Amino acid sequence: MASQGVWRTILYHWRQPYRYYFGAKSNLWKQTCFSSKKQPFCSTSPDKTIEQNTALAQQKNFLASLIEMIPAGITAAYIHKGHDTTHGGGEMVLDVPHDKTVPVLRFLRDHSSCLYDCFIDCTAADFPQKPQRFRVVYNLLSLKYSSRIRVQTHVDEVTPIESATCLFKGANWPEREVWDLFGVFFYNHPDLRRILTDYGFEGHPLRKDFPLSGYVEVRYDDTEKRVVIEPVEITQEYRAFDYTSPWEVFPEGGNFKEAEKLPERV
Repeated sequence: MASQGVWRTILYHWRQPYRYYFGAKSNLWKQTCFSSKKQPFCSTSPDKTIEQNTALAQQKNFLASLIEMIPAGITAAYIHKGHDTTHGGGEMVLDVPHDKTVPVLRFLRDHSSCLYDCFIDCTAADFPQKPQRFRVVYNLLSLKYSSRIRVQTHVDEVTPIESATCLFKGANWPEREVWDLFGVFFYNHPDLRRILTDYGFEGHPLRKDFPLSGYVEVRYDDTEKRVVIEPVEITQEYRAFDYTSPWEVFPEGGNFKEAEKLPERV
């Protein structure tokens, strides 16, 4: 009898979590597909909307304060709402001149109202149709205020940027990657060498005008018993950067059926 009582106690406590989560009075049970009144799991409640609007207003006020404190170091400030952040709102973005990058980063790191002392990443993007084709981006995090900010600048092929390694030691390798893959030069960098490509590599492979097949071919020669580097023997691909739809191959008013007709035999 004692053993039956023990097993009843174990079974009772084992069933309690299921009663809690799937009981008739639980909220989760009302949201499942077995309930007659279905409710979406990802519905936006009024409280969440109010929280997002409050966070968005706080971010706007913060960016306005930054523009007042460092007007010469910020050319544009906006909030990117491509995805939700932890506290709602969006991601704050600062556009700065290329020669003011380090002063702005130092201000964001040291000011008591900012304290963006955690360096997340440094990367770049290539827009070959623009005069300043490279966008260099620094992502920072404030651990105290649980806030993120993006600092970006624009340069061309020959304009250098001051390295941020004097402020953040973690910027060493990311800036080397940007130099290796895009060709953006960082002066005052302690060791600006290629980091991902091979020794003697020509060009920067993440530029949009870099050939898809590259310039050289690396292979192992079985007769010479070593790795050899030879020029690519295939024709380089033609690439256009008009950014139009790839399906618009016929002019306006053109007839697809007439275009696909084969020439008549003579």
